Amino acid sequence: MKLMIQTFASLIAGLAFFAATLFWPAGTFHYWQAWLFVAVFMLTTLGPSFYLAVSKPAALQRRMHAGPTAETRPAQRLVMCGIYLLATALFVVSALDLRFGWSSPPTWLAIVGNIVVAVGLILAQAVVFQNNYAAATIRVEENQTLTTTGLYGLVRHQMYVGALIMMAGTPLALGSYWGLTVLIPAVVVLGIRILDEEKMLTDELPGYREYRQQVRYRLVPNVW
Repeated sequence: MKLMIQTFASLIAGLAFFAATLFWPAGTFHYWQAWLFVAVFMLTTLGPSFYLAVSKPAALQRRMHAGPTAETRPAQRLVMCGIYLLATALFVVSALDLRFGWSSPPTWLAIVGNIVVAVGLILAQAVVFQNNYAAATIRVEENQTLTTTGLYGLVRHQMYVGALIMMAGTPLALGSYWGLTVLIPAVVVLGIRILDEEKMLTDELPGYREYRQQVRYRLVPNVW
């Protein structure tokens, strides 16, 4: 019951965040792209979250324990601050784009953007179902085992792949080209997070060094 309450509280907090970063900068509630995006985001995340609350509560708890203060490594606290700021900038810039008419993507592209957002979110959620230790923070749990099959046999950081896909679709879903500019620093910050995370996993998670030799790419096969 407590976890369900936390899930609902997270939903309310998410809606408040969207109101502050989308509708307020846009200066209007007549922003159909934002309404559609919020609907897609909520539908794509709430279903898996409620399922995890019932079937794998520990996994959901690890996912909900997030943010700079939840990190144990100083570098990751700074990285998470950067990620939160960039996520906010992504929404605000896209909303300001609509308000001031800096760009005008066609309607069909907003639909495609929402599909991309849904694909990215579903991929990020699928990782949690495959690996119960997939968390929002960088740490190795007691008795944690290494997952090397399924999605983990393709690249080493599928959750971040899903996050990047979602971020790439978000500005388009919100009717903005200018929001795409935020992706450049976001990729850099995420890369820093991955490199620090891999250093920790190599030192603390048994078998991870060998796994890096088995699956050589972090995000994109044959690229990085």
